[in-house]
Amino acid sequence: MYKTSIIKIDEKNIDIEKIRKMAKLLQEGKLVAFPTETVYGLGANALDPKAVEKIFKAKNRPADNPIIVHVSDEDMVYKLAKKVPKKALVLMKKFWPGPLTFVVKKSDIVPDIVTAGLDTVAIRMPSHKVALVLIKESKVPIAAPSANLAGRPSPTRAEDVIDDLYGRVDAIIDTGETYIGVESTVLDLTSRIPTLLRPGGTTLEELESVIGEVKLHPIVKTEKDIESMVVKSPGMKYRHYAPEAEVIVVEGKSDEVRKKIIELVDGYKKIGKKVGVMTVCKSHEYKTDIIKFIGESLKDVAKNLFTTLREFDKEKVDVVLAEGVEEKGLGLAVMNRLRKAAGYNIVKV
Repeated sequence: MYKTSIIKIDEKNIDIEKIRKMAKLLQEGKLVAFPTETVYGLGANALDPKAVEKIFKAKNRPADNPIIVHVSDEDMVYKLAKKVPKKALVLMKKFWPGPLTFVVKKSDIVPDIVTAGLDTVAIRMPSHKVALVLIKESKVPIAAPSANLAGRPSPTRAEDVIDDLYGRVDAIIDTGETYIGVESTVLDLTSRIPTLLRPGGTTLEELESVIGEVKLHPIVKTEKDIESMVVKSPGMKYRHYAPEAEVIVVEGKSDEVRKKIIELVDGYKKIGKKVGVMTVCKSHEYKTDIIKFIGESLKDVAKNLFTTLREFDKEKVDVVLAEGVEEKGLGLAVMNRLRKAAGYNIVKV
């Protein structure tokens, strides 16, 4: 049991002494949860295998799930990567700092525990000012998956991190809500044609406008999990992002989706279930225990997705019925997360 410190920092007026104390904890091999623009991350010194091992224990994370390494400058990239491909340089110039992770061949300094024993490493430079200053002051790259218990919805607020990890980590930096709400996009640059392993805050369309053709890994849009798969990126395997409630995603034309959800609500209520509906439409006809409008724009839907799933748990909902969205732009990331949250429990209409 850790004695967890909660440190509030104003991103617009960063207290550098507070950051340096957190950086010292990381240098000492301790765990610090910190904000990024996507979700909160649980950080440890990426070059210290014992420190990284603590991440897996704190999260109950499977050992074959690799961890993204966060950097504050390009020099760190050249130390972590065996070779930096030309397309990586183009992407770094266009999208960094920001919600894009790329996978490249790793150098010898990267511990196997970080990469789940693979010869590749996932690297990104976050755009959140507190995250960047923390990495810079730590003087080491920071290994950081999302700061939640494995399988739970990712944390977009410090209170989410506290709910899952208080007493399991050394410190939690609280800067308020994150901006994007879904994790970074992960792009594999080790193949001839770059492969999208996980959709996220940088869209497929944005990537293709800069580097041309990008393949989608089959798991991105699949309707079932692939437990035996060797993965190069977090978020590709196992049930992720899931609340305690059963989640059902209803996909299809919007009118048909709403009709089906009304039908499902009636069915579940007849058997005594407490039902929640997650909708992207203000003008709906749902009548049930809990209805949560998560936004009409994909940007708002992405930002509110994980928070809303956590709120349903606090409302003690038995079943969550979620409207699907179009798989364009951020919609690809939203649907990837929703399907995983549902354990691929999908109704098509």
